[in-house]
Amino acid sequence: MHPEPPDPHPAPAPAPAPQVAVVVIGYNDRAHVGDALRSALAQGPAVAEVIAVDDCSTDGSEALLARLAAGEPRLRVVRRNVNSGGCGTPRNTGIDAVTAPYVMFLDSDDVLPPGAVDALLTAAEAARAEVAGGLCVRRELPSGREQPWQAPLYTEHTVLARPALRPRLVHDTLCVNKLYRTDFLRDHGIRFPEGRFLYEDIVFTARVLAAGPRIALVPDRVYVWQVRRSAERLSLSLDRGHVDNWAARVEACALAYDILLGAGQKELARAARAKFLDHEVRMYARELGLRDAHYRRTWWARTQEHLARYDAADWELNPAAPGRLIGRVVLESPEPRDLPRLRELASRPARLLPPYACAADGTPVWSPGLPQVSLAPLLARPVPTLPLAVDAELRPRARASVLRLRLHELYGRVAEADPREVDVEWHARDDDRTRGRTTVALTPCDADSASTADTEDTGDTAGTWSAEVPVGLAGLGSGTWDLRLTLRFADGGQREVTAHALAGAGRLRRRAVPSAVHGVLLVQPYATHSGALAVRVATGLGGVLRVLRDRLRRLLH
Repeated sequence: MHPEPPDPHPAPAPAPAPQVAVVVIGYNDRAHVGDALRSALAQGPAVAEVIAVDDCSTDGSEALLARLAAGEPRLRVVRRNVNSGGCGTPRNTGIDAVTAPYVMFLDSDDVLPPGAVDALLTAAEAARAEVAGGLCVRRELPSGREQPWQAPLYTEHTVLARPALRPRLVHDTLCVNKLYRTDFLRDHGIRFPEGRFLYEDIVFTARVLAAGPRIALVPDRVYVWQVRRSAERLSLSLDRGHVDNWAARVEACALAYDILLGAGQKELARAARAKFLDHEVRMYARELGLRDAHYRRTWWARTQEHLARYDAADWELNPAAPGRLIGRVVLESPEPRDLPRLRELASRPARLLPPYACAADGTPVWSPGLPQVSLAPLLARPVPTLPLAVDAELRPRARASVLRLRLHELYGRVAEADPREVDVEWHARDDDRTRGRTTVALTPCDADSASTADTEDTGDTAGTWSAEVPVGLAGLGSGTWDLRLTLRFADGGQREVTAHALAGAGRLRRRAVPSAVHGVLLVQPYATHSGALAVRVATGLGGVLRVLRDRLRRLLH
């Protein structure tokens, strides 16, 4: 008996049943809401309904939504009569309107990538999970550069019987890259904070995790978070220039901890406190130098008040982590201090700049003025995880530009690891291009052999290692370039670092450099918000003129 030949025209696989509602919220975002809605509707037959909640817009969004709904039976528009001032209330309005078994959330200025709903729904149904989550990418506009959000959570298909099996879930506080069973949210009374409550996602996510759902994770891209930093009105989460933003963030994180602890999720609650130090504190500490004195004092006092609630076990968890060291400094000092050094420690990767002080008994400490902040945990950390500090100075020249590097010792740990080489790369800010990749030897320095021109107010050069690297600026081309380094040690270990930009003595001055390729280059070494060295390059006379025109325009405004 022979098997039947395959059907040359097999019947198509049955389309998934329409089971998902996508709640799209928007306020005065007529320019983008149409793209968001179309991305939701384009997900296919699995989407039973798209609910557009208009938070009392005044920019013509109401008429646009009405036109779109007239031609699409799956689209329903719910208009609120009073603006809520936040994102939580319109999302709750959407939850109340949902009739489908599952619900997702989408903001009006973002989009769902193709296949997002199918990936999450398939995972949720296969695992019988109340929640399914996938990878969100942050897309910087207009450059289009993308960066994954909390990528370690979404490397493979995973099913968790309960959230406590993966404490890192508290780091993914977004609600938009997940699919929820509607009855799970309603049965547990899980809703967003109402009104103008910033960082409502943090509280909502804590309420979801506190309910102990079965969770499915997928490696698929399921959400594109579009970041428009040049917009006239920044999104609430990006507008960090007012200290009220920090107060709102602290309030949300404190409430999330209380929710998790109150539900008996002690491990998740402790992980949430650790996340506050590693994420929130580091992010805002990098920007303290940009703020005025009132902001800094208020931020310092509000952070102290929150950290005073931490217990000994909170501090003992990974005590050498940069966020905990920053938190200790804040907690122990009555006034803002050491802001440049805190900025460097808050960078990613972290850099701990000199001076490297010790207490009377030889124990490493933060500084002579704060000996109670011990750095002893650094002595037990593997070298590839230490906050190693490399100073960098770029010297643009007509013939051969030079990058000078200096690696600092750290309580004997660097000498113990015996650094041998450093890999140097320049990464384009707007895409993934790399240029100037090279490897050079690191040479031990002493106080007699080092040039005093290479030092800042960070101590002498004894116990450091240096290197000089030729830089082909013409080969980089136009754009903004970030310096990335990889330190290589005698035992084969390595450490990826960025470099602290040396300032002073005209080091970060813009220069015009003759170029055989472009005629002229305009080169601007500068320090990023985290203190790292980067360089802007404009090529040719046209590029130079564009830079000068932009500079003049900024001065006039």
